[in-house]
This record gives sequence, structure tokens and C-alpha cells, in this order.
Amino acid sequence: MGKQHKMFHFCICGHTVSLCSLKAPEASEMRVRLKVHLQAIVGLLILACLYLSFRREQWTEQTEMRRWSWNFNAGRLSSGSLSMASARLLAGVPQQDKKYLTVGLSSVRRKKENYLLSTLYSIFSQSSEKELADMVVVVLLADFDLQFVQETLRSIMEKFSSRLSQGQLLVIHVDEEHYPPLTGLKRNFNDAPDRVTFRSKQNMDYAHLVHFCANLSRYYLMLEDDVSCSKGFLSAIRGHIHSLGSSPWTSLEFSKLGYIGKLYHSSDLLQLGHFLYIFYQELPCDFLMSHFRTLLMQDKPIRFRPSLFQHMGTYSSFQSIYNKLKDEDFDVDPGHNPAADVYTDIGVYNHHLPQQAYENGPENQFFWGKSPIKEGNFFLVAFHEPVVVSRILIQTGKDGNDMLVSADVELGETVTKGATGMKCTGSHTVGSLREGQFEQQDMQRTLKSPVLCLNIRVTAPQTNWVIIKGIQVWTVKENKNEQVVVAFHR
Repeated sequence: MGKQHKMFHFCICGHTVSLCSLKAPEASEMRVRLKVHLQAIVGLLILACLYLSFRREQWTEQTEMRRWSWNFNAGRLSSGSLSMASARLLAGVPQQDKKYLTVGLSSVRRKKENYLLSTLYSIFSQSSEKELADMVVVVLLADFDLQFVQETLRSIMEKFSSRLSQGQLLVIHVDEEHYPPLTGLKRNFNDAPDRVTFRSKQNMDYAHLVHFCANLSRYYLMLEDDVSCSKGFLSAIRGHIHSLGSSPWTSLEFSKLGYIGKLYHSSDLLQLGHFLYIFYQELPCDFLMSHFRTLLMQDKPIRFRPSLFQHMGTYSSFQSIYNKLKDEDFDVDPGHNPAADVYTDIGVYNHHLPQQAYENGPENQFFWGKSPIKEGNFFLVAFHEPVVVSRILIQTGKDGNDMLVSADVELGETVTKGATGMKCTGSHTVGSLREGQFEQQDMQRTLKSPVLCLNIRVTAPQTNWVIIKGIQVWTVKENKNEQVVVAFHR
């Protein structure tokens, strides 16, 4: 009789596999295969456990997020016992039509000086009536001291009654019960408990403020209650937005300080308010706003010069600490250059074209010329219409490098095209650059006739490249004999 074979049974993935006793090599090979199958099964089980664990976390998070449900009409964000109710309107007449811009600021009691009324005066006085028709200012009186709130409200109503009645100014307040805990919080950065409480409440103040403003206008501008504004800042902001065209952005910056002058799409405000609320105790407000910008896929800040807003306060709202912070790029009276074409015979580096020294644009846009820079090279601005110039400001170089060392500034009556390019003829030399800069005012007193061109003429060769960061020009309207700003530099 033949040798009897013993049967071995294995169950793999629900299937029974029957094997008879095999010769040693075959049995060894089969054991290897079984080991591989078993390892695969164990791996799949581990992956399944990880997946179920991940999904459980997602389900938990989604359940929690449902509890934080935004309802703009009801004006609240609720989470169990926490409630972010819409602010109470204390003064002002809300308008039915959406504006172009909402200016939002939060104010609390300061121990030494209060700047809120001065800030409001600057906003309104530096804007034309046409600009104010496209704007609404929202003030959150965020102090929990109701006596302070009532006193401040009376002062606002006395000084800005017409703005309140026209719906150009709204004053709101949020009761303390709608704030989460503000003590016993995380001490990130090893901040003292009182500072953590201050900045955490500030985050909540702004969360309430942006939530209230979410449906008032197309854009939202964040200010503080101790700033001064440049003349016509709304028109400048509108021009900057237009200059970006269809390029996507989350936030634009019109000041280098903190969260002063930060512009957002109003359609992002509910998300921003939610973000500030969830992480209110983690980071200061300006840090959170930077993270919010990054999360919405804008990696780098988009900042414009000159700054449109300046910090005016001497003492901070936190413990009245002395604060001398100033924005050196602020210009109280900026404007827009009259229409012009820009020419140069200096070699252009990359995409830093001549026009960028003259047009409005982000701070990373400027003219950058390659060496060698030769005597006689020019940088010419040819106005489309004759203008009477009252002031010129030219800035070259960046961070102390690539300055135009030696050049004269000329104004000419005609523009001609020659064999070597465009020329500014019939020109008058009005001065020379000093350390890469040029500024001259009241020029209409000595040069009263209209001009058609501004020319920067190099008077000595240099081996370094040259950056022309900005050219700013003011003109005089002949029929009104008043100075009007018509330029912008970065």
C-alpha cells in the first residue's frame, strides 16, 4: 500500500485550505507562504483599527462642531452653556443696503488717556462725504464696566450725532455673560495671568465685532481705538484692491503695526470670528490673524506703502504701559499719480518694471535696474496731461542697498522721441538726490508753468544695481488754487 497522507486544514480569509503532508522543501515553502498571509492579515487588522480610531475622532469632532453652529440671523454661536450672542445696538441706524467698507474698532477703558473720540474724528474728517456714503464705522464698547459704557456712549452721541442718524456710525456692546472663561487660562509664552486674560478677552472682543459686521459691507477693515488716518484712505484702499485684479487674497495690510489696517473680505468674517473664538486663549490676536491668513492659502502678507494708518496712543490699554510705537511709512496725505507713462534706458531686472516705481502696488513691487549704471542714464515719467507740480518725493534703495547715488531731478515742458529713446526737453533742474532720496515742497512758487515730464538723470556712474522704490508727486489745480495729492509711493 502507498504511504498514507495526513491532512492539514487552515482557514484563510474565510476559506478552508486543505494540505497534505509534503516533502520537506515543499512544506518549508508552504510555511513561508502561510507566514506572509498571516502577516498581511495582521497588517490589515492594524490598519482597520487605525481607520476606525481616526473615524471615531472625526465623528466626535463633527459632533462637537455641530454644537458650535453659526446662525447669523439669530446672531449667536452656541456651545452648550457658552453663548456668543449678537451684540446689542446702543446707537446708530443700520442701513438696508450693503456698503463698500466697514471699519471696525473695539474700545475699553484706559487708565490714563482715551483716544476713541480722536480716532473717530480722524476717520470722518479724513474722508469725503462721497467716501462716507460707502462706509460704515462700527464701535464695540467692550468694557464690562457699564458706567464707562454709558459715559462713552453719551460722548459719542454728543459729538457724532449726525453720523449716527445717517447710519454711518453704529455703537454696540456685548454683555459679559456671552464671554467664555477669562481666568485660569493657558499661560502660553509664559505670559503673566493678567496678560493672558487681557489678550484672551481682546480675541473675544474682535470675534464678537467681526461676527456683527459680517453682513454690512463688501470689505471689512480692522482698526484700533487709538489711530489716525490718512486723507482719503477709502479711495486709496479701493485703488489698491482694483490694482490686484483677479489675484486671490485673504488679507491686505495698510499698516505695519499689529492688526491696525488689516482688510478682509466680509464673506470671511464668520470664519474669522469662529477662529478667534475657538483659539481665544492660545495666541495674541495679531498671531491668530496671521495663522488665519495662512490657513486660507495666503502664505505671505500683502502690504502697501505708504501706510494709511498711524498709531497715535501714548499709553496702551493694558496696564497703561508707555507705548511709543510708530509706523515710519505712514503718510497723512497720500494720493495718486496723474496718468503717465514711464521710460528708462537702465537695464531692467526680472519683472521689476519701471512703471512699478510710479504705480500703486504692494511693497514688493518697485523698479530694479541692473548695473552698470552710466552717467546720462535716465528714468522718465511722462504725464498724459500738463500739471503744475507742488511737491516731489523720490525714494531709492531698500534696506540701505541699491541706492541711486548721484542724480539730478528735472521737470520738463515737452516729451520728445529721439534716437536713444524718450527725452524730457525744455527741462528745469529742481534739485539733486541726497543719499538716494529727494524731496522738495512748494515748488509751484518758483515753477508756476505746467510741465509734461519728470526726469531723474544720472550724473555719475555706479557699479551697484539701483532700486527706485517710489515716486510721489503732488499737483496744484489751477482753477481752485489748492494743493491736491496725486501720487503714491511704496
